[in-house]
Amino acid sequence: MEVDVELKPTKKVIVLGYDEREARNLLYCALTYGVNRLFWADGYLMCVEVYEESFKREMDEGVFYVSHVCFARFPEYRKVVEIERGAQLPVVDASDMAVMRAILEAVREASRHRVRWRQNSEKARAY
Repeated sequence: MEVDVELKPTKKVIVLGYDEREARNLLYCALTYGVNRLFWADGYLMCVEVYEESFKREMDEGVFYVSHVCFARFPEYRKVVEIERGAQLPVVDASDMAVMRAILEAVREASRHRVRWRQNSEKARAY
């Protein structure tokens, strides 16, 4: 018996919102929001919010929608992060996941541009 296997990798990821945050704020937000895991790659912790509808759209269109990504500097990987009074969140090492690394790279780059734009706007208002 021969099995036909078709590989259909994600063609495109669309991130609808992103924020760079302090790690403690990201962790507390993830805990209170009910996130069941965080991701870590290249010294950053990420909370990636995806709705179930995104998976259907990915299957239909090959485009994966991420509603929001929060990320924070987090130099060392830990499998579990304790947040407060014994509350813990598991962390997935996504260093070898191409999609997660691409998302992190994109939001970091966009965040750098956002900071530069904000600084330039403040300078312009000062004149």
